[in-house]
Amino acid sequence: MGRMDARTPWQALARPRFPRTSWPWRSAGYLLGGGIVGVCAAAVFLVLGVFSLLLVGLPLLLLSGLALGGVERRRLRLVDLDPAPDPHRVPAAPGLAAWFRLRVGEPATWREFAYALLLATVLGPLDLLAVAAGVGLPAALLSAPVRLALDGHETKVVKAYLVTSYPEAFAAALLGAVLLVALAYPLAAVAGARAALARALLTPRETEARGAIGEVIASRARLVDAFEAERRRIERDLHDGAQQRLVALTMTLGLARLDAPPGGPLAEQLAKAHAEAGQVLTELRELIHGIHPQVLADYGLGPALTDAADRSAVPVTTDVELPRLPESVESAGYFAGCEALANIGKHSGASRAALTARHTDGVLRIEVEDDGRGAADPAGGSGLTGLADRIAVLDGTLTIMSPPGGPTLLRVEIPCPALSARERSESSSPRTASSSGRG
Repeated sequence: MGRMDARTPWQALARPRFPRTSWPWRSAGYLLGGGIVGVCAAAVFLVLGVFSLLLVGLPLLLLSGLALGGVERRRLRLVDLDPAPDPHRVPAAPGLAAWFRLRVGEPATWREFAYALLLATVLGPLDLLAVAAGVGLPAALLSAPVRLALDGHETKVVKAYLVTSYPEAFAAALLGAVLLVALAYPLAAVAGARAALARALLTPRETEARGAIGEVIASRARLVDAFEAERRRIERDLHDGAQQRLVALTMTLGLARLDAPPGGPLAEQLAKAHAEAGQVLTELRELIHGIHPQVLADYGLGPALTDAADRSAVPVTTDVELPRLPESVESAGYFAGCEALANIGKHSGASRAALTARHTDGVLRIEVEDDGRGAADPAGGSGLTGLADRIAVLDGTLTIMSPPGGPTLLRVEIPCPALSARERSESSSPRTASSSGRG
């Protein structure tokens, strides 16, 4: 077997060394397998066709097309080294009923069914005929000397030519060897055509591939929205539940300290407990602020970024001028800015930083620059990889320019519209109602 430097038999046919490669045998194996599968498909369709008269075999006929499509996509690897992707989508809901409804509505299912019918009635017999002509005839001629030796007197070659001597038998064998090489070319051409037809019917069309990509993007966007809703729910529960209980506990401990005898061990223990409760309350408030800060919900991305810059460990110059934007965009922009400022404080060694945010031409642009040492690696556990994925769901980009020695510039760009006054009031009304119930 020679090295395969082509992807299909058609590409290999133009190579001078084609007969010495594995492509002729792969082509013959593909066509022989197609004939066998076609015979099996014809038998299955015949049986299921009888049951379909009672309306029992119709779903089974469809399922048999699906199964045969999967088999044929795997068999394509014999003569087409490029993978044959599955054209079917994943059901949105679990269960056999949802799966079957989706499959019935997919054009790919009916193309597979049509291919199965073609294979059972036309393509399978043609595959067997091509193998019989391209391999069976040369093999019959090549075996003439062996069959003459076994018979001892005479033998018929391909049921037509009587061979009675060894010179005639070896001449037939020589002719068979020549035909085996010569017929390898049309055999490979037939196999290439069969593979091209199978790929056209059994793999995704361009429109289906675009639809599948769009479905994945929409699914990721729904996951991000669900994640944001869950973050807000956790923040609200912590604010209205655990934080209020800690405030009450701190006040109770403070009153108990006043009632305890001063200077005694009880007063000392109560003082420690009161201080510890105050520390826990402070940490909880920081945690709530990090989950979903109230300033972001109430006033938008601009004030939230300014607030984050004010709390940065490194002095930050801000130039922020933003309208209200969709919630998902504001959330992604805020956490991207916070992550950039946190990385500056932890890793950059910078003495100052600058944060700029604008919404122009329908695009939110946030830039964070520092005068640190540079050579920032987003893959080194900085947390920016997850943010990049999150921003990509919104059709945005996150770019980092950080040469050794600095400076480092992080840029976020997210296409989005600015909210109108009506949209701002509609989006803020649930938050206002939620805030009014908090102590």
